Amino acid sequence: MPTTLTRLAARAAHGLVPLAAFLATWWIAVALFAPPVWLLPGPDRVARAFAANLPLLLDNGLVTAREIVLGLVCGVVFGVAAAIVMALVPWTARLVLPAIVVIQTLPVFAVAPLLVLWFGFGLASKIVMATLVIFFPVTASLHDGLARLDPGLVDLARVHGASRLDTFRYLRLPSAVPALISGLKMAATVAPIGAIVGEWVGASHGLGLMMMHANARLQTDVMFAALVLLALFAVGLRALVDHLTRRWAPWATEPVVPRS
Repeated sequence: MPTTLTRLAARAAHGLVPLAAFLATWWIAVALFAPPVWLLPGPDRVARAFAANLPLLLDNGLVTAREIVLGLVCGVVFGVAAAIVMALVPWTARLVLPAIVVIQTLPVFAVAPLLVLWFGFGLASKIVMATLVIFFPVTASLHDGLARLDPGLVDLARVHGASRLDTFRYLRLPSAVPALISGLKMAATVAPIGAIVGEWVGASHGLGLMMMHANARLQTDVMFAALVLLALFAVGLRALVDHLTRRWAPWATEPVVPRS
């Protein structure tokens, strides 16, 4: 337990140092150049706006957080399933991969209005948007990991009478776990994008809608306050994914130390 607490304290300290440097630079820039508050408010003004609008921020933040989490879960489930199907049935990759690439290359703002039109202004369109954003990194990373197994190991398994399913279960899937973890970390990082873009296009609640209203009223400090809360959500989600992956597959997340 002390070792775990020390490790967490060290990670928190490493994260606070660049944050403190950023805040100090921001504060100095505002003090030196004195920009209008609607253009760039100081950290103190943002902190006051955060405190003054805390109930509203939390109310809208819970809506956005639910969209992000549900989108992440759906994106991971569908992404893992698609990668496994393409690995077990190779001919499906020739059909699925081009479609995935085409969808991923489309601008997010181009797809969002269609999703709002099809699924409405409620929760469903935001979850679908977040799922689409998350689906690609999970599918691509896991599919790549499943395809990179050493052919010699496959031949050795066949010599010992292993079936194709056994080879997949005991060789391909475990060897692809590090790639999947990389995809999960990337997915956790981009998870808020889909929800926020969906709220910008059409929503009745959420941090994205709150930011749009604040932008229209030139309440830049409120916009920054919403961004701070969104950043806290994103960092917390990434930390949760890191923690779960370390517990689930510590052998795939520990750094490799070269032997001297």
